Amino acid sequence: MTDAMHTSAGPGDKSLLLVDDDKPFQQRLARAMEKRGFTVETADGVREAIAKVGALLPAYAVVDMRLEDGNGLDVIETIRQRRPDCRAIILTGYGNIATAVTAVKLGAVDYLAKPADPDDIVAALGRKPEEKAPPPENPMSADRVRWEHIQRVYELCDRNVSETARRLNMHRRTLQRILAKRAPR
Repeated sequence: MTDAMHTSAGPGDKSLLLVDDDKPFQQRLARAMEKRGFTVETADGVREAIAKVGALLPAYAVVDMRLEDGNGLDVIETIRQRRPDCRAIILTGYGNIATAVTAVKLGAVDYLAKPADPDDIVAALGRKPEEKAPPPENPMSADRVRWEHIQRVYELCDRNVSETARRLNMHRRTLQRILAKRAPR
């Protein structure tokens, strides 16, 4: 890797790569971030984002976790390799602790649930490494945390109900009832 790939941001570099395959959300967030002084470049998926990382070397990145053509963590990893000082955050509608840990290990500075407020995104992007994020005003309920865990295991088992039930030490029918319900608040 050449030194040119590890370009450092100047103090005024507000280049932002926004990666999300939900077009309406992507466009709203892009406009909101531009109003807050960022120069925004968008991408709809992993391949497009990785191509833009090479050309843009953004100072900031906001990346959706689940994209139609892959995982947003691949984008974070590429950004970290090409521009280690980039401040990147992961957005997801499927929050879980294991994914948050992986995102941080790969170089993300924060992990926010969708739909994230633009002010929360700006605060996360600007937060110093030693600063802790404030606790959420409306944390997930214990029922929601349990539901999220079940959903994660279900996804890891490629949506195989029998395998998920076995791994969770749960009866298959009980799991089916849980999966058929809406997510608790």
